[in-house]
Amino acid sequence: MKLLFHPQDKEIVRGVTQIQAVDKTNSPMCYTAVKVLEFAQGAEYGEILNKQEAGIVILTGKASVIVDQQTYADIGQRQSVFDKIPTDSVYAGVGSQFKIKAATALKILIAYSPTEKKFPTRLIKGDIHQIEHRGKYNNKRMVQNILPDDLPFADKLLLVEVYTESANWSSFPPHRHDHDNLPQESFLEEIYYHEMNPKNGFVFQRVYTDDQSLDETMTVKNNDIVVVPKGYHPVAVPDGYESYYLNIMAGPVRTWKFHNDPDFAWIIDRK
Repeated sequence: MKLLFHPQDKEIVRGVTQIQAVDKTNSPMCYTAVKVLEFAQGAEYGEILNKQEAGIVILTGKASVIVDQQTYADIGQRQSVFDKIPTDSVYAGVGSQFKIKAATALKILIAYSPTEKKFPTRLIKGDIHQIEHRGKYNNKRMVQNILPDDLPFADKLLLVEVYTESANWSSFPPHRHDHDNLPQESFLEEIYYHEMNPKNGFVFQRVYTDDQSLDETMTVKNNDIVVVPKGYHPVAVPDGYESYYLNIMAGPVRTWKFHNDPDFAWIIDRK
């Protein structure tokens, strides 16, 4: 089962380079898919969503995003994801046609999930993000919620950005959300899009199940993607480097309820 995807730069239209494209055709994912695109200034790219909803996240730069007849001009808040400024995003519902026009050099992520339920197009400004600081000791990270489960703006998609400090662990203690067992646990696939600061850095990510029928530990580099169809999925960041990842989650029910690995759950309550 392929879980780690390295960037594959490919010009798909003039001035637009596809860094990543992960979906059900090349991965085990059914509820989640993603593209990462880089634009030269002035370049344009568009799609028609059939039986999918999409979250268009402005990673860096500024763009105008047109969805059907609605235009959101010059959105985007940062030059690097490590500016740690909550970014602007656009939600596009099933059946929509969208176009992205790069006002500057631009990097975007488009997250997809299949659905037939129509939700309204929506601009999600960075200033509505819920920002959390999680963990203690060497498990510290900052979370910027773009599309959490308590914002009823989508049918399936959940989107969140996470910053993990140097020499810390993230998504830790290890947790899973692969059992359809609400209210205790929800089934959600998850995709991690990673960036590093400095860019030559790496993190380690392990994906494993209780019975260890799936157990892979990966060296993950800048612009890599890791998919988590099931299992626990902790991330370790080396000293001297800083980690960013954007999580895409989706499943049958748009609720995030997780289960910690009982072998590591004690870490939460330690003094």
